[in-house]
Amino acid sequence: MRIVFMGTPDFAVPSLRALVEAGYEVVGVFTQPDRPKGRGNKLTPSPVKVYAMEQNIPVYQPQRIRRDGVEDLKALAPDLCVTAAFGQILSQEILDIPPMGTVNVHASLLPRHRGSAPIAWALLQGDKTTGVTTMMTDKGIDTGAMLLKREIPIGPEDTCGSLTEKLSLLGAELLVETIQGLENGTVSPIPQDEAQMTYDPMLDKAMGIVDWTKDAAAIVGQIHGLNPWPCATTAYGDGRLKLLLAEVCEGSGTPGEVLTADSKQGLIIACGSGSVRIKKLQAPGGKPMDSRDYLRGHPMAQGLILKEVEA
Repeated sequence: MRIVFMGTPDFAVPSLRALVEAGYEVVGVFTQPDRPKGRGNKLTPSPVKVYAMEQNIPVYQPQRIRRDGVEDLKALAPDLCVTAAFGQILSQEILDIPPMGTVNVHASLLPRHRGSAPIAWALLQGDKTTGVTTMMTDKGIDTGAMLLKREIPIGPEDTCGSLTEKLSLLGAELLVETIQGLENGTVSPIPQDEAQMTYDPMLDKAMGIVDWTKDAAAIVGQIHGLNPWPCATTAYGDGRLKLLLAEVCEGSGTPGEVLTADSKQGLIIACGSGSVRIKKLQAPGGKPMDSRDYLRGHPMAQGLILKEVEA
């Protein structure tokens, strides 16, 4: 079976690796063009490109695959295409090329959390479980028929970053199982229930600003769901603290009020309902730190109100 893989970030690498290690003939990889990165804005290849080159798999990087990649894909003559966080929408012309269709690895329990940031939104919306769905790609956004699903619990310290790693490995396992099932006829597409569908928008930096009038659980979900990007933040002094890990705890006060700030209990802040213990944070120009360690060298006044300053 000739397979063309389409993917870009770290999440996609285990799926590509699983295909290679399972012995499938990956005849080409499509990924996003190299992007400027770091302080020097040096052009940097995607993680998928790096792995593909290590395996001597031909790499294609069209700006728009439906415009610039059609002929290359036809020339590769794939039996099946596989996508995992590719980052481009496939046209019907692209979808019609592989006779067996295109299988997508999506990091949610479809039909819930369609869209480009399903892992973050599962945390933002307080889900207790998440998972991976393999599906047949169609022209819609994550609307195709489902193939297989795997579910895992969301732990109290799971962030978007940690869940992405877990789900990337789970998705890789599920992908191989899915393809094997399609080959031997034991896996069949199941239409999604549109009545259960949710679609979530892209993340943006403005989502990171913490509104302390919200309830504690929602703020913890925001902190975990937006870690590592764009990160939940709160105004403090002349800059902003990034809030990286938290938990709901007891205590009440004016929203944004620092209830406790010491090297034993860490940083506890009152919310609209309940309070939040900040377990890990990052000060401007600093590194991520345990809040207790940070407070040893940077005292914070109890009773201080953390709030956004209006322009």
